[in-house]
Amino acid sequence: MLNSIWNVREEIFKSLGETAYMVVISLVFGIIAGGLLGLLLFATSNPLFIKNKVINKITGAVLNIIQSLPFLILMIFLLPLSKLIVGTKIGTTAVIVPLSISAVAFFARLSESSFAAVNNGVLEAYIASGAGKLSVIFRILIPEALSSLIVNITVTTITVLGFSAMSGLVGGGGLGDLAYRYGYQRYQTEIMIACVVILVVLVQLIQLTGEKIAKSVSRK
Repeated sequence: MLNSIWNVREEIFKSLGETAYMVVISLVFGIIAGGLLGLLLFATSNPLFIKNKVINKITGAVLNIIQSLPFLILMIFLLPLSKLIVGTKIGTTAVIVPLSISAVAFFARLSESSFAAVNNGVLEAYIASGAGKLSVIFRILIPEALSSLIVNITVTTITVLGFSAMSGLVGGGGLGDLAYRYGYQRYQTEIMIACVVILVVLVQLIQLTGEKIAKSVSRK
């Protein structure tokens, strides 16, 4: 068993690098765009800021549609968009497009919940004292929601990591692809077990790191 794993160690490290590449790039887009959309959803639903039912409903509906689709279907559906953006439908880079869109929709809803959990009375008091709305958002709202946002970033990271395991179905590489090729197609169960163990360890490290950072920035 150990010999089989040792013989494919280079492929394991390559697949680990591909997984990290997919997850990190997608996560960056997810946090930035998803965070902004979450902020938009919160602001357009709160009368203290720019309450606008039309924008809120349209944005929410688009996010709901994306989230309602299983990632495998979403990935296949968005392959033409990958071709348009990165020039190919196959490979690790191509998978980043659907992964990013999925991460954006997922984190947008989570970040909206984080902002909504902030005490509205605190925001109202600062606005009543003459503070500008943008100032309240960046100096009060985001810092107050930061601990919750970090927890939700952790959840998003783990989710994107799980989604990336499906990338092998379109030649995207990564640990999921390696587990599929060796564990399913070649019946080398030990390779699949090794990939699963690596993924479990990664999830645990991400979870522990996220919890530690969230506690360190918590205002409670």
